[in-house]
Amino acid sequence: MTGLRYVYAVCRPLGAPLQAQLTGVAGAPAKPLAHHGLVAVVSEVPERDFSEEALRARLEDLDWLAATARAHQGVIDALTVVTTPLPLRLATVFRDDSGVRAMIESREEHFRRALERLQGRVEWGVKVYLEPERREEAAVSAPAGRPASGRDYLRRRRQETRAHEDQWERAETFATRLHARLSAFAEESRLHAPQNPALSGAAGRNVLNAAYLVPRTHSEEFVELVDRTKDDAPGLRVELTGPWAAYSFAGESAEGDPGEGTAENPGEGTAGNPGEGAERDAGESGGGGVGEGAAGPRAATAPPSPRGERA
Repeated sequence: MTGLRYVYAVCRPLGAPLQAQLTGVAGAPAKPLAHHGLVAVVSEVPERDFSEEALRARLEDLDWLAATARAHQGVIDALTVVTTPLPLRLATVFRDDSGVRAMIESREEHFRRALERLQGRVEWGVKVYLEPERREEAAVSAPAGRPASGRDYLRRRRQETRAHEDQWERAETFATRLHARLSAFAEESRLHAPQNPALSGAAGRNVLNAAYLVPRTHSEEFVELVDRTKDDAPGLRVELTGPWAAYSFAGESAEGDPGEGTAENPGEGTAGNPGEGAERDAGESGGGGVGEGAAGPRAATAPPSPRGERA
């Protein structure tokens, strides 16, 4: 390899070879790089597009981000079929193989601990939306005709406001109960910030945006549990996505916040929330950078989640 090293994930030695035609970011093939009993899955990418300066510009290009995130996610999905990967942040780049090896050594204990905890487990994403028509229902059912007076107008407005508040309160109550029920089934759960509809393109107001870590062998039961709730609350939409690599659980959040990488120190390189909207997640984060090889590996400080929903 003569270009820069784009790193997708760290995993244990693969029990089966990667797909022969598996391509990743920039159309480059994904290859395993073994070191200290761990494997980093990498591609060679051109420096003109992934140098620190180039990334700063590229991270402002939403179309480029979306394409890069989809390619990144494609490699993670392929890895999830044959192993339990620990996904790294979108646009984690190093100067050469020595930089990748140094990154593995610097985070070896964390990688081994996280891989042990996530072995045989997958992430499921659950979102609850208040449907747009429900938010407008009160207005539709309001008394017809023009208000008879200013007082009548204010009364109608108060009625509409109360109706909207009641609908939102019911939605929050449903979402809270659902999250508690799913969390009791899952081994771990994470609450993420509601999605911005302008970036996600999803219809309705996002009430719940959560991820659940579930043993792969129990995934069918988890899906059935979610499906049984979908008709419990008229006017609400429940969306289930997955199974994904465990993006939301790849860090050490139980002990402290995972690092993001800096210009001086390699970050943990773990992904942020699951891949449900690569365009959204990438567009809301900044960063970018390139490592310097064995002399001082520097992971990119990059958008946290390449999942394209995934989440």
